[in-house]
Amino acid sequence: MTAEKRPLTLRLCEPRGFCAGVDRAIQIVVLALKKYGSPVYVRHEIVHNKYVVEGLKARGAVFIEELEEIPAEHADKPVVFSAHGVPKSVPADAQARNLFYLDATCPLVSKVHKQAMRHSRLGRHVVLIGHAGHPEVIGTMGQLPEGDVTLVETEAEVATLDFAPETDLGFVTQTTLSVEDTAGVIRALQERFPHIQAPAAESICYATTNRQEAVKEAAPGADFFLVVGAPNSSNSRRLVEVAERAGATRALLVQRESEIPWDEIGDISVLGLSAGASAPEIIIDEIIQAFRARYDVTLDVVITAEETENFPVMSALRDVELTNADMAFVNGSV
Repeated sequence: MTAEKRPLTLRLCEPRGFCAGVDRAIQIVVLALKKYGSPVYVRHEIVHNKYVVEGLKARGAVFIEELEEIPAEHADKPVVFSAHGVPKSVPADAQARNLFYLDATCPLVSKVHKQAMRHSRLGRHVVLIGHAGHPEVIGTMGQLPEGDVTLVETEAEVATLDFAPETDLGFVTQTTLSVEDTAGVIRALQERFPHIQAPAAESICYATTNRQEAVKEAAPGADFFLVVGAPNSSNSRRLVEVAERAGATRALLVQRESEIPWDEIGDISVLGLSAGASAPEIIIDEIIQAFRARYDVTLDVVITAEETENFPVMSALRDVELTNADMAFVNGSV
């Protein structure tokens, strides 16, 4: 006789997982492989997710960190720039090497680039709120000459800024930050520099905001909250912080079902589950099935927004058909 499974309410956040920018970036690599064959080179992880990267490698993508890694005999092969965006020096380098490149930068990241350039064009020094070393931050800072952008990570750092009183300032933010944390830094900047100019539009992307709002709704009273995402995924790490602030007893970031610490979970009755913007739905399915095997699961879908955004791929790839089978490795079977 099998032991009776404990009841578990699984609060599944919606929206979760892939945003339109991530979906587009992965589609670009898949379509480039279909059109041009292997290898297709990808500079940096196309998105911050090991499962996605390994899946694309298996299909013939070759991941590199610098363009100089592309062999001379493959100069005619496509190289894709990641969704996080790149400094202006990278496409310039590609042109100098006569490389054929496809830029998969998320359109919302490109919007931040344009906001920074607009501040600069209007004579303002740019303050970028973001995390040092993140590819998106490197790309945004690289839109302007060195020294024209100052990075700020925390409210405390605002007090250390030493701008001359007459300096015109404008700020932009990394797209994947915590809404609350960013609001605090912006408030500190505006208090210290009342003349600082905001960007023409919100920098934090809709997907980041929507995923955080869904987690806030699902977290109160949750005994455990799982966020699917990579350790180097900024928006995924922020979801863990949001879950704990919103009332989850414990929140944890995992990349796969195999990372779930089953012996630590204990006798829980409410589980929250979400995924960062670069985490594929197939892993969510994997985790739900793992909990169904151990608990008597009641699924409670927490819906806070409906996302209809779709970012089309570049015209060079629109003549290639993208099928459900092409994307099944991340979306699961349809």
